[in-house]
Amino acid sequence: MLSRPPMSPPANTNTSYGTIWQVALPLMVLALGHTISNLVRTLPAVSADLVARDLALSAGDIAAVTGVYHLAFAAGQIPVGVALDRYSVKAVVSTLLGVVVVGSVLAEFVQGATGFAITQIVLGIGTCGMLLCPLTYAARTTDPSRFALWSAVILAIGNTGMILSASPMAWLIEHHGWRLAYGLPALFALLVLIIVQLAIRPVRASNDMPASIGSEVREVLKIGISPALRGVILLAFVSFAVMIGVRGMWAGPWLMEAKDMARVSAGNVLLALTLMLITMPMVVGLIEKRFGRPYALLAIGHVLAGVALILLPAGSDNGLLARAFGAETLSASFDITLVVAFGIFISVQPLLFALGRAAVEPRHAGKALSAVNLSFFVGAAAIQAVSAPVNASFGLAGVLMFLGMLSMVGGFGFWLLQSRTSLDGG
Repeated sequence: MLSRPPMSPPANTNTSYGTIWQVALPLMVLALGHTISNLVRTLPAVSADLVARDLALSAGDIAAVTGVYHLAFAAGQIPVGVALDRYSVKAVVSTLLGVVVVGSVLAEFVQGATGFAITQIVLGIGTCGMLLCPLTYAARTTDPSRFALWSAVILAIGNTGMILSASPMAWLIEHHGWRLAYGLPALFALLVLIIVQLAIRPVRASNDMPASIGSEVREVLKIGISPALRGVILLAFVSFAVMIGVRGMWAGPWLMEAKDMARVSAGNVLLALTLMLITMPMVVGLIEKRFGRPYALLAIGHVLAGVALILLPAGSDNGLLARAFGAETLSASFDITLVVAFGIFISVQPLLFALGRAAVEPRHAGKALSAVNLSFFVGAAAIQAVSAPVNASFGLAGVLMFLGMLSMVGGFGFWLLQSRTSLDGG
């Protein structure tokens, strides 16, 4: 039987950590960078059709081009990890925010598929460390026993970016076009950059000579394929790709096309989904703290999230459930319920970071977090690219079923790998 992993002991028992308020303000400011990241990556959910029309692209082309964002994001994980070892979190996040400003301004004037792909690459690079920076700052400045709580807070603040890209952005795009929506992150990034200069103190891991880039890459990959993290890395590869595929790309078009919902109405549903992604991770954290069983929570959550996605097409276009109820298609409330339920179930996802940190010695915590985050975004890039031909061949219903099956397979695969690791004494 799989049990809760032991908490990692502090790396240095003599470390003096700041008060909760001394820690909270910098972490909340740094988490705003993750808010920008989520805003940028989920904009296609309410803008893909207009971007495609303006740039003469298909919906599948937009999915493939936005997948470049995730590829650039993934490629930046290890370089950002190395930079965080060599320089302070403040220096790294300041640089990244500057890159976001450049990418957002470029999006205002982009023409054609190539230009849009370039802006996605620049934005992917600029936002690639927006989660690692606050997580690393938390790892260096907070008591390790509270890391799971702080990581949930960071993710909750970051997920508010998806609120901005739901109803508010849907209204803005409807009235002022998608280019203005892509330009707004520039103003947001400039504001956060100013606050960072005022509120964040430079914090480095140590005064030791940092390792070479080659050794850092090897160490991250070694940790990622270690028996203790194989299941976590597998589920991370699928988990974020499914979540961002639904929230960032396909849920909006599904609601607008299959249920004839207006853009703002679809944005309201995405807002409800986003509220689940903000509030439920902290609820899941409390459940895990009370009862343990993080492996079971992760496996069951992803299986149920997959079931919710597979049921969506079953209620439309004479699907199995629609026929069972004697209707050609079920009402939009059926789809809204399933989309919100998906948000509840997939909110077990942040436990992957806690398991990643707990699986290694404290001095390797940053590398483990980098390995998990790398798997998140390599998976997002790969699966987003694959979803384009799936959409071309089987339509939106096929994409949702594809993502649902991936979530279920990921949950079952994670459970089997972790069960084998437990039985082997790994």
